Amino acid sequence: MAGTINNFLSSFNTDIARTSRFDVQVNIPVVLYPFVKTSRRLSFRCQNADLPGRTLSTTERKMGSAPSRKIPYLTTYQESNLTFLVSDDMSEKILFESWLEAINPTTTYNFNYPANYVADVIITQYDLQNKPSYQVVLEDAYPIAVNQLDLDWSSENPHRLSVVFAYTRWQSTSVSTVVNNLKTQVLNSIIQ
Repeated sequence: MAGTINNFLSSFNTDIARTSRFDVQVNIPVVLYPFVKTSRRLSFRCQNADLPGRTLSTTERKMGSAPSRKIPYLTTYQESNLTFLVSDDMSEKILFESWLEAINPTTTYNFNYPANYVADVIITQYDLQNKPSYQVVLEDAYPIAVNQLDLDWSSENPHRLSVVFAYTRWQSTSVSTVVNNLKTQVLNSIIQ
């Protein structure tokens, strides 16, 4: 069904979300306390980020002669990619390399306990009035890949460091608020 531009515009109650209106707060584990100033600067240096996804793994289930159907059995979370502009002193790269070292020291190659190297990462999307419209907390996050930085004599481009984070799960504070409001409304309707 064809529509007019006015029909399209009226389909939005608010403006369209912009990919450029976000910030990222990278908390660091206590073992990396000497890098606290660098970690505070990361929210200003994060050039690209992913709002994470969630996937339900399914299996086919057939009951009797009815057609088979997909049944969910497992939630999986995708890794999150963050890209940072790097300072001239390379402090961002040093921070993330130190974090990897805290996870798996190259002197012994024995992995540390997760409690010693995990921290939350908070990604916030803002609306056009600079008010938070959506926020995600990556719980127990840690870097699993600090990608290479290419050097090139023919370029004056800034270094961009891509870091891949794994985490236990993510929670949307926005969705939690909506769910809690719905629960309250249901309880109030039952009470009345």
